[in-house]
Amino acid sequence: MKLSKARFMIAIAMGYVVTLATISIAGFTGGGNRVGGVSIDAAGVVRSATVQENQELVNLLRNEVTAPVGDLAAAAELRMVSLAGLQDAVISVRQNGGRLPAEIRYLAGLTGIDYVVVDKENNDLILAGPAEPWTLSETGSVVGTETGAAILQLEDLVIALRNVENARAQGISCSIEPTAEGRQRLDAFLKRMQLRPGQSPAVYEAGMKQAFGPQQIKLTGIPASSRYACTLVAADYQMKRLAMAIEDSPVKGLPSYLQLSRNSSHTGNMNPRWWMECVYDSLTRNEAGTVWKLTGQGIKTMTEQDAIAADGTAKGTKQSDKFAETWAAKMTEQFEQLAKAMPVFGDLQNLMDLTVASTLIVQEQLENRSGLDLAILRDHEVLAPPTLDAPQTISPECSFIKGRGGWVVTASGGVSINAFQVVHDQQVDSTLTDKIASNRSTSWWWNK
Repeated sequence: MKLSKARFMIAIAMGYVVTLATISIAGFTGGGNRVGGVSIDAAGVVRSATVQENQELVNLLRNEVTAPVGDLAAAAELRMVSLAGLQDAVISVRQNGGRLPAEIRYLAGLTGIDYVVVDKENNDLILAGPAEPWTLSETGSVVGTETGAAILQLEDLVIALRNVENARAQGISCSIEPTAEGRQRLDAFLKRMQLRPGQSPAVYEAGMKQAFGPQQIKLTGIPASSRYACTLVAADYQMKRLAMAIEDSPVKGLPSYLQLSRNSSHTGNMNPRWWMECVYDSLTRNEAGTVWKLTGQGIKTMTEQDAIAADGTAKGTKQSDKFAETWAAKMTEQFEQLAKAMPVFGDLQNLMDLTVASTLIVQEQLENRSGLDLAILRDHEVLAPPTLDAPQTISPECSFIKGRGGWVVTASGGVSINAFQVVHDQQVDSTLTDKIASNRSTSWWWNK
């Protein structure tokens, strides 16, 4: 029996890994070659980290990710982080020849950015949002002890701020794409396959993987060797694994795309594409232009059908499969829960927040308005984020689910962050007040 008539759905997706290099320059800290449950080797090949590798990372980081003390050991509905004070704290550490403490690396425990405030009186810019004490997750991610939300990280803020102009020119994006040659080889392989009655196509898994070959990772707008870039790739990779039933969803209400579509018919030259976009409910500001409020989860999952030509090239159709649409909607609806269960998605949310805040600072010339020069955060000689092994390729993985349509799905897609559009679409809210940042402390952070 030829595969095209088999009662199986076969999903081929990408296997992902990222490397987290040890950070010693300017006080950044890290460890091992794994982050967010993934790992990447020196050749840029990405794969999933094993349970043992994740535990090794946790053991390595345990002494670096020190528990917060004092007021930082308690959660806050709204915590203020002074960028002027943060820069002063970095300078102090540098002058004393020390390493950046956890409270600086993890931005006083912020789990998101709700407000950006211009404090002209104190020549300051303030980021404000919810905050929690931090700890390590089982995959080595830094998360809040109260909700498991991912903690904002200084190195991501630095990358976002330094690359606003790069993003203006080319956008920030990540995509994981099968090659045209790989699609052709896989198609030829499947045409040669013969399945006996009752036989699972899993027996041909190795051959399918070899035929399909590595998928290519493309990044724009940010350094490919940054934690920021690796997080984009990791989140995209994990999304595909969930969609293709390669990894079980940790959240109820989010079945895989294969489960949703297992009994549907499928056109052989059409494949679904999913990607995550930077989408907020709103960005509002007060009439004086001194307070901005960011509302919404910041991420929406999108989908489109790709038409695959005879030469293996793919072209968007501006149409979507109804089951792919359903899965994208469920992914968006369940994203907050998913971000707690799989911190890499929370890290992605944080990248969105940091990128919008950084773009707002540049686009609205908030340094000039506040009288604060963010030169320290921009200076590589002062703050040098770690250089990681840049992700380049992902090995294919397969999953098999019985259905009535016998077909192969290759998933591609990515992440797109257009913070300029978010800033452009801002609206005035006369109820916003700059008193949001009152009760100022002598510390570089304080609670509302």
